[in-house]
Amino acid sequence: MLQSISNWRLRTPFYYGWLVLGISALATFAASGLTQVVLGGVQVYITEESGWEDGSLAFAATLGTWCSGLLAPLIGRLADRFGPRWLMPFGLIIAGISFFVISGVDSLWQFYAGYVVGRAVSNPVLVGLVPRTAAVNFFRRRRNMALALVSVFRPTAGAINIQIISVIAVHQGYRAAYRYLGILSLVLVLPVMLFVRRRPEDIGLLPDGVSPERAGASAGGIRPPAMTPEFSWTAKEALRTRAFWLLLTITATGTLASSATGFSLVPFLVEEAGLSIAAAAGVLSLGTFLAVANLFWGYLADRITPRRCLILMMVGAGGMMALLISVDSVGEALLFAVVWGIFSGGLGSLENMVLAEYFGRSAYGTILGVFSPLQMIALGLGPALASAVRILAGDYYPLYIAMGAAYFASAILMYVARPPRRPVREPAEAVSSGD
Repeated sequence: MLQSISNWRLRTPFYYGWLVLGISALATFAASGLTQVVLGGVQVYITEESGWEDGSLAFAATLGTWCSGLLAPLIGRLADRFGPRWLMPFGLIIAGISFFVISGVDSLWQFYAGYVVGRAVSNPVLVGLVPRTAAVNFFRRRRNMALALVSVFRPTAGAINIQIISVIAVHQGYRAAYRYLGILSLVLVLPVMLFVRRRPEDIGLLPDGVSPERAGASAGGIRPPAMTPEFSWTAKEALRTRAFWLLLTITATGTLASSATGFSLVPFLVEEAGLSIAAAAGVLSLGTFLAVANLFWGYLADRITPRRCLILMMVGAGGMMALLISVDSVGEALLFAVVWGIFSGGLGSLENMVLAEYFGRSAYGTILGVFSPLQMIALGLGPALASAVRILAGDYYPLYIAMGAAYFASAILMYVARPPRRPVREPAEAVSSGD
């Protein structure tokens, strides 16, 4: 009785995995108010109202992101075991409480407490690791596109939230905006519990919506490739490969470059290019929103492989750093935002496509959880690095030159990181690793 209730699902005219991704997108939208790109875009409104010093929020973004990296290995194991149905409601409750704390703070340490806890929990549970694990579990043939969609959720939600918070901050103050996000987070708890599931097998399906009966039927006993069991590595096997550690280094380097550039973009455009705060925030929102180009990367990855796409992305993002250094008008800033958004925004989805392509789905959450701490360290280090360079050098130009070089170095490493050979196993062990 309890098992049948637990496995109940809404009957949809389309594959149920798309509904899971849709609900995940709503949860990511709410949680994106705690991402560091949103904090970077609205930090001026907070410091102006509070009287805190410029740059006082950078370390909050760094600390919150680092804490999320520390939680990621645990969240990854829980994602493989329990899935998003029970993890995401917990994340939404923590995010909602954090938003209410931020909306009522009257000192910097209180802001840090609310933001760091909310960021640490919401990032792996609502924004990154858990939604991506769900996408890998529910999709195989269309996995690259599913991961591309999940990677679109955060930047587009962040871009929209920057504008929403900015508008509300002008008319009602930033505190009201965070209160509204807190309400939204708590409202979403029930839909997640009702409609999200761990894996398609829990509701009588296989990845991509293939029915078990159709998968079992075959002409001459041969099943199409999309219906054959997928080989999946264990986390221990993946960690023994050179490809895993090269990919981790590539992702950390690219993440550091994107994080530092995104967090410093608004003050750079205001101080060096002469843009207004509103115009600079609009440029950041546009660049962030254009991560919708992940859909293009998902399409292209099916044709030339995620690995080659990642090399192309790194080269393009590195070239855009040279353009940023020369920006001195709104038009040039918008041009940078368009091209940089298309290239740098592809990092999150492409790295996860490569991981899934190389190592499969059975231990994907655990592998991604091990993968995440260094990535989160790099993501959190970005704002602190940008602020340190600004203080030491007096401007952001040395930062952008170094970040351009980091992108190019990552492209070279990705060329080296070829798919690993499958591990040798005993027959029984090899069978148990399939789906």
